[in-house]
Amino acid sequence: MSALLIPDFMFDVFSDVDPEFLKKQKITTLLCDIDNTLSPYEDAVPSEAVRDWVRELQAAGISLALISNNTPKRVETYNAPLGLVAYADAKKPSKQRYLDAMSKLGVDRKHCAVLGDQLLTDAWSAKRLGIPSVIVKPIRDKKTLFFRFKRALEVPFIKAYQRKQKRSQTHGQ
Repeated sequence: MSALLIPDFMFDVFSDVDPEFLKKQKITTLLCDIDNTLSPYEDAVPSEAVRDWVRELQAAGISLALISNNTPKRVETYNAPLGLVAYADAKKPSKQRYLDAMSKLGVDRKHCAVLGDQLLTDAWSAKRLGIPSVIVKPIRDKKTLFFRFKRALEVPFIKAYQRKQKRSQTHGQ
């Protein structure tokens, strides 16, 4: 099984990824997906919960950038209240927009992580960059055949992550 798609960390929701966790992992920059990670596709702007979470991370010295495969209009509208470094049409799992964000933020990849909801885009991008992937459960998946197929492909990799976690807990690591 390809380790490229096994996440490094999994959480239920984005807000579980808190400053304490990030600092423990020595992560100072979080490169975030938008759709189904921070907000449902249909939410044009971030919720107050997202805004509070962004402020909490920034207050703790964590920088953030938005990296999305969605359109420039979607990303610009969503990012307007946040004012983060943001890239649309990222063509994930391409590394380029992540590298652009790291360069613009002036950070080294050894202190970065990718936050997203999809293994085939977000986790794979992180692995290609050599940085940790932090995956959350999708907020509200699209029900198209394509999305159902993609989620079905992810199941064995999520189970591999869960087995790895169980082994590390059993061995006290």
